[in-house]
Amino acid sequence: MPSSTPEVPDVKYARSGDVAIAYQVVGEGDTDIVFVRGTLADLLAGWDMPLFVDHVEGLAGAGRAILFDKRGSGLSDPVRQVPTLETRMDDIRAVMDAADSERAVLWAAQEGSRIAVLFAATYPERTSALVLYDATARGLWAPEYPWAANDEAWRRELREIRDRWGDRDYLVERAHKLSPVGAQDAEWLEWFVWYMRRSASPAEAVAFHRMSMEGDVREVLGAVRAPTLVLHREETRDEAAFVADRIAGARRVEVQGLRDWFSWADPERNAVLLRETHEFLETLSTPREPDRVLATVLFTDIVGSTARAAEIGDTAWRELLGRHHTLVRGELVRFRGEELDTAGDGFFAAFDGPGRAIECARAIREAVRSLDLEIRAGVHTGECERVDGKLGGIAVPTGARIASLAEPGEVLVSSTVKDLVAGSGIAFEDRGTHELKGVPGEWRLYAVS
Repeated sequence: MPSSTPEVPDVKYARSGDVAIAYQVVGEGDTDIVFVRGTLADLLAGWDMPLFVDHVEGLAGAGRAILFDKRGSGLSDPVRQVPTLETRMDDIRAVMDAADSERAVLWAAQEGSRIAVLFAATYPERTSALVLYDATARGLWAPEYPWAANDEAWRRELREIRDRWGDRDYLVERAHKLSPVGAQDAEWLEWFVWYMRRSASPAEAVAFHRMSMEGDVREVLGAVRAPTLVLHREETRDEAAFVADRIAGARRVEVQGLRDWFSWADPERNAVLLRETHEFLETLSTPREPDRVLATVLFTDIVGSTARAAEIGDTAWRELLGRHHTLVRGELVRFRGEELDTAGDGFFAAFDGPGRAIECARAIREAVRSLDLEIRAGVHTGECERVDGKLGGIAVPTGARIASLAEPGEVLVSSTVKDLVAGSGIAFEDRGTHELKGVPGEWRLYAVS
């Protein structure tokens, strides 16, 4: 194992909402590479492992590498509840802003690939490319996604993490499981135990792995338009193929002989992985301005508006409608929504995350009740076309049709939205499968409790 002592880059902090995210910048160049690690990490402890340093410097050989500790781990702020994919995607944006990075390649591993995929689909104008190592699209087993652990296995692992995290014997067991090559080296093994202890407390480790369990970006893969390279081990071939096959134009490369979750623990195979990364980045051309984006659309309208207008008269109705519009616009600003259209008593707005759209819909519902009005709302996340500042594409009528099926006072969402806000604490009631007029297929809908 190399023994050189590197110069540790300064740790800086980006503000993401009310959470501070620790990050470092390594190297310089025209290409920014944001490294989204696949497990718990600690920025400073990483620099005590020369093999990890070699990997980071290998990435920095292609440009400026940006590393960060995910919220709830390492040097970043702890969190009170399990954050959603949407929240963690915002952390990437906050770090890029703080590092003055307008556009970056996202190099992500394991569950970190889900955050990178969501970011690339939501912010195509800020994503040069994706490089995904052992990418996963979902954390929990499903009939169409058999590679993830099932409920029972996750419960067993979470109990074990809660009861044994930090215990040397337990962390040694994890080291042998995750890194059979690295764990053969006594010095590496000692570092790993210390690294995991530094990365998270037992409660934080449980929260992180619950986060890993709950993420699901299967419906987002088709919205990624950035050039994508999927790197993987032999044992993760089928899962990697699932991801690569659903991202348009993605290239998939199997790294022969690589057995470690931490690719850098096997320097010979990791050199292949880094070479593939560099060759892929050299093929990138100047990106075009994207005309498609993943967005969450929100439609609202007033229940019984015609009858209410007839009851109070045109003048009073216009005044009431104006007060309604003021309240709605105030909530859109509060939750970073973009007003796209107002037709009569309804609003059409877009958000860069489904959690904010749901919270905005609930806030609008409560706000307009002060006017003795009731609304219905529909929320859907999908790929949209952006032309002259307007959004189009099938996701827009899908959201409108969902809103039309909502009961008075109800916020109705698609299954895509429900999957993306897993872990948010938002509860849903199943409203069954529906056909939406003019929209292909059947749609499972859920009401926000």
